[in-house]
Amino acid sequence: MALRLSTILPRVFVVAVIALLATATITFAAETRSGPLPAPPARSTAKPILLVPDVRGQAYVFAKSTLEDGGFAWRVTGSVQGYAANLVASQSPAPGSRVYDTGAPMITLGLTMNTRYPQGGSPENVSPFAGTVIQQVGVVAKAKVKVKEKPKAQPKGKPKPAAKPKPKPKPKPKPKRGRPPAFVGPGTRPEPLDEIPLTARARRLDRWLSLHRSMSGENVNYWLYQHAWIVTGAEFGWWHGAQALDRLIQVDQHVQGVWGIGSRSEGVARAALADVRRKSR
Repeated sequence: MALRLSTILPRVFVVAVIALLATATITFAAETRSGPLPAPPARSTAKPILLVPDVRGQAYVFAKSTLEDGGFAWRVTGSVQGYAANLVASQSPAPGSRVYDTGAPMITLGLTMNTRYPQGGSPENVSPFAGTVIQQVGVVAKAKVKVKEKPKAQPKGKPKPAAKPKPKPKPKPKPKRGRPPAFVGPGTRPEPLDEIPLTARARRLDRWLSLHRSMSGENVNYWLYQHAWIVTGAEFGWWHGAQALDRLIQVDQHVQGVWGIGSRSEGVARAALADVRRKSR
């Protein structure tokens, strides 16, 4: 019996030591894994900056499109309402102001009446989406101080001949626009190529009128909106403006036969057509 105990005891001792070492290893690994994780990199919270466009002098129908494309909302203040053909007289903030992108910063517009068009129907005095607060960027650029350079000491002896200027490379010809303007002059503006041509807009208006024969306020507003767009674009010298005005006059005559209105708008289109033809010569 004593012999058997002397044989078993060393084995029991070895097993106990191995179990103790395994327990310590597992505890150490658990403590190592449960340590603090590295913090994720901080994200930038700076808001993007928008530049307020200049829409003064534009027809209200174009000013709305310019502001919406720039990420802005708008509202009209003053006695003159937001009809498509009225002109933008003032805006706040001023053109060129730098503002933070708060979602849809609200631009305030003051309009003047365009007497060539009737002020009828329902005006659109606010953008169809909610505006957000204006937060102007308050960074003032410091003027750069020019450092006067000391004159270099001229080496003794004969002066070296001046190097001949290298010939300037000829500028590459700019690719021609897909819609060349009918004329260019004071007050003209480039045609937005992301919009359909004036001729296509006039054709669509003609087809639209054949499907909307009831004289509702919504239909009248749509016709006046498209009418003002075509006339103003043609006066800006946009591509095929005269052809678009010819088609628009036919639309106005159709309006007179269906709704009993439109003679004044036809006169506006005819006057614009005469002006466009004169400037296109």
